[in-house]
Amino acid sequence: MITVIQDLKQSFLKLLPARFRKGEIVIPVVRLSGVIGAVSPLRTGMTLAGVAAQLNRAFANKQAPVVAILINSPGGSPVQSHQIFKRIRALAEENKKEVIIGVEDVAASGGYMIALAGDVIIADQSSVVGSIGVVSAGFGFEKLIEKIGVERRVYTAGESKAMLDPFKPEKESDIQHLKSLQRDVHDMFIDLVRSRRGERLADDPTLFSGAFWSGTRGLELGLVDRIGDLRSYLRGRFGDKMRMALIAPKRGVLARFGGGGPGGLASAAIAANMVEGAVSTLEERAHWARYGL
Repeated sequence: MITVIQDLKQSFLKLLPARFRKGEIVIPVVRLSGVIGAVSPLRTGMTLAGVAAQLNRAFANKQAPVVAILINSPGGSPVQSHQIFKRIRALAEENKKEVIIGVEDVAASGGYMIALAGDVIIADQSSVVGSIGVVSAGFGFEKLIEKIGVERRVYTAGESKAMLDPFKPEKESDIQHLKSLQRDVHDMFIDLVRSRRGERLADDPTLFSGAFWSGTRGLELGLVDRIGDLRSYLRGRFGDKMRMALIAPKRGVLARFGGGGPGGLASAAIAANMVEGAVSTLEERAHWARYGL
């Protein structure tokens, strides 16, 4: 009977605004998960547009001493990764909030770029972190279309407009141009890591090689600050009355069914999604598979 009364009391207290809960410290938590950027033409992964509202709501909590962010991402678009990083840091500075990052399975490549927005980064000993590099991947189909008797016809204004066409043989000049772009992005990533991690970084020649490590090794390299989990860290810092409040994304009814429009459930979009869904799923799976997940 006592247990039932205690449970009812706790349920009632959760319904009250934070200012009426004596001694309770509420920490807003935003969960950022998935491949970053466009997964396919009809499927969008993690983007700034998709997470901005959650971040704004989390940082708007004036009573919260910190904002916590859980990350589980193998990376993706460097632009979206950098934009999310910058938005977190801008909100932290505007609202004078410390940012605590908790790494779940993986914060690698663009996922680690976002994690750099944290003042403290916590990872499980088996989490995957790092992969500070840039990769571009694709397929070459020129031999396949030749085998099945298909002729590729491309008309351009500008000699480099059809650069890296997967249906044409590779050109060394095109490859070198792509690598030049990759070096620019890699240099930006390295500068960002150094500016955020500073003297915590180990003097290790493999640090910016694109390699990835366990949370334990990441701690030794200075990529993370603690081994553990977000909840335990927050309870140890703010006490047993600390409560984590997940800031969930808001989604409309039509969004939950894959779109909207005159067709009710956007039947045209659903049909198209079925066609390209298998390919996009394989591409998304490949991002996770790089880290053994």
